[in-house]
Amino acid sequence: MKRITMNEIAKAAGVSKNTVSLALRNDPQLPEHTRQRIQKLADEMGYQLNPVIGQLMAQLRASNSPDTPQATLALINGNTDPEAFKKHPTIPAYVEGCKRRAHKRGYGLDYFWLHDPELNGERLNRILKARGIRGILIVGMMNSNRLPSQFNATWEQYPAVVTGVRTRQPALSFASTDHHIVAMRALERAIALGYQRPALVLDHVIDELVEGRFSSGYTIAQRNLPRKNHLPTYSEIVRPQGDLTGFSKWLEAEKPDVILTLYNRVRSDLEKLGYECPEDIGLIQLEWRKDQPEWAGMNQHNDIVGEAAVDMVISMIHNNERGVPDFPRATLISGTWVDGQTVRPRKASD
Repeated sequence: MKRITMNEIAKAAGVSKNTVSLALRNDPQLPEHTRQRIQKLADEMGYQLNPVIGQLMAQLRASNSPDTPQATLALINGNTDPEAFKKHPTIPAYVEGCKRRAHKRGYGLDYFWLHDPELNGERLNRILKARGIRGILIVGMMNSNRLPSQFNATWEQYPAVVTGVRTRQPALSFASTDHHIVAMRALERAIALGYQRPALVLDHVIDELVEGRFSSGYTIAQRNLPRKNHLPTYSEIVRPQGDLTGFSKWLEAEKPDVILTLYNRVRSDLEKLGYECPEDIGLIQLEWRKDQPEWAGMNQHNDIVGEAAVDMVISMIHNNERGVPDFPRATLISGTWVDGQTVRPRKASD
């Protein structure tokens, strides 16, 4: 397939090749509207950055001696489910963003499963070296923020970025939605709709995985309510199937008028207990998904998180950075509110 050149974009845009180069690097020397016009035109024409040239130019600008340039990244499934990239409710969005951004930047992706019983650190390193892979993306860690120790040598030899969570032992650079802001903005929107007794339903394991950022955002946003309306989080999510006794008692005791949650089953649980949504209790999904558009909630933009992770690891490659960083970097993506049928404006008399 013919590769579109900067000269062709320049001719189509009626500008110089240097202007195109500045626009594609989002250089502030150009007015924003000029950059956006050229970037849009480049996308429409199917322009892809040549990863070889991109790496060489970045190294020259940094006055570094160039290594052999490469054009492949490893995309590692960090979930315990080998099919998580396809079957998980949210992980495919991260993968979509990684694929889209890698393609745009001229990189291919090779796929691995971190929990493959036939894969250990030594074997993974041999494969990465044989395939000429120079950077690693880790996607799908939903149960733990600690990477298997058998791969410690891998993280020392390659630039690596994690999506979704901040890892420990080792702590790698990561891209994630801003869970704190997601919870805070969701509760602020609930209050703006007139809800007075909002509550958070969240498994403590998930909250611990993101280092308490959901609960901290929720707690801070509660300051906009009278103290008597500061409801405790319900965290007994893991329970025998069909046993709603604890949930029912909590509802009767706290009387929430809207619930913020990550779990779609909360809606069916409420219906089983005789509550109607949103007439009796509103629902706000903290991880809104396109396949359930009737929900109101926060779009975490996990695909944009995936894109950000790719940009981070390519930057590390260009700057010859590898190994566990002394000061891990974080890119946080803000969520946005999506209107839906699971909430409604409430009057003071409701």
